[in-house]
Amino acid sequence: MGSMLEHRLKLNDREFILFILRTKNGCFISISEGKEHKIGALNVSVSNGVSVSTSRIIPSKYNGIFLDLLSQRIASLVNGICIISFNINSSLDDACMRYILESIINGLREERKEVDYGST
Repeated sequence: MGSMLEHRLKLNDREFILFILRTKNGCFISISEGKEHKIGALNVSVSNGVSVSTSRIIPSKYNGIFLDLLSQRIASLVNGICIISFNINSSLDDACMRYILESIINGLREERKEVDYGST
């Protein structure tokens, strides 16, 4: 069971492509600024039900703490592994970070509803 979601966001005159690949044991998320997918900073978080472990594979030049928080939050939400690629051109403001986080969580929730409905 896997699903994919791609969403384009326009925030404060900046464009982002958000890509989510959901798998049975976690997800891969790519956040790229611009019109093309790009590999960037890379974080991996793993939830074991009680705690979340995070590793920065490729550190982010911008918003590293946001990337840590995002991967930990998503790993907890999916109760599994979350791998995030994060390619941005400059720092994000608080409103952009919040909107990206909400967009990812909403995308994962919508996907989960579709799977739940499809399994009944």
